[in-house]
Amino acid sequence: MPARNILVINCGSSSIKFALVREGRDDFILHGLAERLGSSGASLRWQAEGDDQPQTLELPGGDHKAALGRLLPLVSQAAQGELHAIGHRVVHGGERFTQASRLDEEVLSAIRETSPLAPLHNPANLLGIDAALALYPDLPHIAVFDTAFHQSLPERAYRYAIPEPLYREQHVRRYGFHGTSHRYVSHMAAQMSGLAVGDSNWLSAHLGNGASTCAIANGQSRDTSMGLTPLEGLMMGTRSGDVDPNLHSHLARTLGWSLEKIDHMLNNDSGLLGLSGLSNDMRTLEHAREQGHAGAALAIEVFCYRLAKSLASLTCALPRLDGIIFTGGIGENSPLVRNLTVKHLHVLDLELDGQANARCVGGIGGPIHLPGHPRVLVIPTNEERQIALDTLAVLD
Repeated sequence: MPARNILVINCGSSSIKFALVREGRDDFILHGLAERLGSSGASLRWQAEGDDQPQTLELPGGDHKAALGRLLPLVSQAAQGELHAIGHRVVHGGERFTQASRLDEEVLSAIRETSPLAPLHNPANLLGIDAALALYPDLPHIAVFDTAFHQSLPERAYRYAIPEPLYREQHVRRYGFHGTSHRYVSHMAAQMSGLAVGDSNWLSAHLGNGASTCAIANGQSRDTSMGLTPLEGLMMGTRSGDVDPNLHSHLARTLGWSLEKIDHMLNNDSGLLGLSGLSNDMRTLEHAREQGHAGAALAIEVFCYRLAKSLASLTCALPRLDGIIFTGGIGENSPLVRNLTVKHLHVLDLELDGQANARCVGGIGGPIHLPGHPRVLVIPTNEERQIALDTLAVLD
């Protein structure tokens, strides 16, 4: 049987990662990234097999639909008509989806029904699905859910302290996200460290415009920072993360705000953007911090402190700690964030090697801890490869 080509589409809240994956190969036939979507700096960057340099197309103001309209023809050309399936990242599968599923009308309807739980992501995921279905209606389309990896959480970790009927009848519970990434990097961490996946314990920090932490014990997610929706947990690019649950009633009572306005503020106008008053992009904030911008400096400090606090709390879910993993756009590319975060974790005896930390940017990973101290690893995530593997598993 010839090797199969799988297109992976990973639509995030402000980005689209895509890759054309050939079965049995480590490299991609085509891969790229559309980023800063919805802003004046939106762009599409891609590199095909054999190209010396990536190509870039500016898309000022471009949204997900505009980016997909540009990239799907590139895929058709690179695949030369030999595309066998498309794997789609879908953030929220609720309790219904515990593994990857082939897309049909029933599955699509269920994904749409869960969109209120992931308002920044499931609608974006559906844009990718709808565009790909229109271009490739006869191909198998597979949904791979971020929430599936976290179905191994024990009840003490996923239940909220709210009346029982809200869980039994409305399925209000903690689900967790970024499962594909946390699963991939924890497997890579075990391999890098010479440990068995089934006998290794990690704290994973996936840091990007969306951010979450996860405690992974012996290959299983045992606790994570995100909850019912991707709003819970860490401070993120435009999301507040944890706030006092009574904030909604406080703002409604004192300012007359509607639930819709409060939800929009917490999801779209908060986080790094809200605290800095400048940007949701860590690169922009680090540059502004160097120029003395007080809001940028505060946003970065709060981000790192809350990240460290989350990592420390998740040690409760592990029998032992074999290491901490940094991944995602910020986790892989910000020595500053890694350094400031680890400084808050002195009780874990963590110490970074400054040169190793500085070297791990732009796709370069590896250990960044000083000898004699617990492992701290930078591991570039590869959600696209994991999604392709899950897609092939469904096909088989």
